Amino acid sequence: MPSRRSAVPPFEVMTVLDQVATMRAAGRDVISLCVGEPAGGAPSAVNEAAAKLHAAGRVFGYTSALGIWPLREALAQHYRRWYGLDVDPSQVAVTTGSSGGFLLTFLAAFEAGDRVALARPGYPAYRNILTSLGCEVVDLQCGPEVRFQPTVELLAAAHAEHPLKGLILASPANPTGTMVSRDELAALVKWCDDEGVRLISDEIYHGVTYPVGGHRGTSACELGRESVVVSSFSKYWGMTGWRIGWLLLPPGLVGAVDALAGNLALCPPAPAQYAALEAFNDESYAECDAEVAAFAEARELLLAAEPRLNWGVSAPADGAFYYYADLGPQLERWESSGAYAAALLDEAGVAVTPGRDFDAALGSRTVRLSFAAGAPAIAEAIERIVAFQNQ
Repeated sequence: MPSRRSAVPPFEVMTVLDQVATMRAAGRDVISLCVGEPAGGAPSAVNEAAAKLHAAGRVFGYTSALGIWPLREALAQHYRRWYGLDVDPSQVAVTTGSSGGFLLTFLAAFEAGDRVALARPGYPAYRNILTSLGCEVVDLQCGPEVRFQPTVELLAAAHAEHPLKGLILASPANPTGTMVSRDELAALVKWCDDEGVRLISDEIYHGVTYPVGGHRGTSACELGRESVVVSSFSKYWGMTGWRIGWLLLPPGLVGAVDALAGNLALCPPAPAQYAALEAFNDESYAECDAEVAAFAEARELLLAAEPRLNWGVSAPADGAFYYYADLGPQLERWESSGAYAAALLDEAGVAVTPGRDFDAALGSRTVRLSFAAGAPAIAEAIERIVAFQNQ
């Protein structure tokens, strides 16, 4: 029998992605808007570095559990470049994607039974990893009135019921794309520091923000050094399958994360670490910014099509590459977002993610579209969705 702690729901996005693969293998033309995967992939210099390493017959052994030192130094330099921060490379931990980073952080920072707050709607893996580790997830229902982000008032109310030990914050957020302002983040950091609550800041979508060339996002580490920052090469750099992420850790957690990392994974993928060193040159940044400009074009197509889509309230997509909306009038015909998404995929060949993954309370009304596939795919998807709804 499986353990009780393993009784977490599957990630709906991956289920839909499997359906897309099956349909495409059968010859169906499917537009996949279900997964947050940049269409352009890794920067050219990263791909070229990987090819050279392979051609040279490089034999990759284990690295340090926290990653190769040159990559940790390069990440520290990245924080100087983007945020003007002085980061000690010894407090940078390279991880097996941000997913590995979350697991290490939750294990190092929380005990079984600890109460950890997070916004609903939110990324389901937070909840599922915490649940599997025996933590108590405290949902903060964050609707349009608070721009889908937690507030000090919501935290204080949950803390008054029973003390919290942690808060997971994402800005830009998945699935909504919304961001907290610098002042709002400062207030949350201060409240957490004052109350002894560990803030885990998911900054994986930093750099994927709108308008392009504007603010890339405020790091929690700009405002306090007791927060843990989790990030990744997957989104801005488009390196999803390379499975490389990182943590910025307060000094008190470095030893614990090092010990856990060595036992759980030995080290992050070595070839990806060496290739990722090329992510920080000027050409790579320029390529990534051009990709973000392509996301912005796709985003504008979606926003302009809102009257034609005839859905309900949508989240303001400040960053990331998601459009999250209530289906509104469409629910008069389809009983739930799950039924709508299934019919849309089957009849129109457009894959979107029903909101139940992100919000157990209200997700039966919502869907998430990823516009990371680019403007041509979004333009075609809009036409298919409108035709599907009008049939």
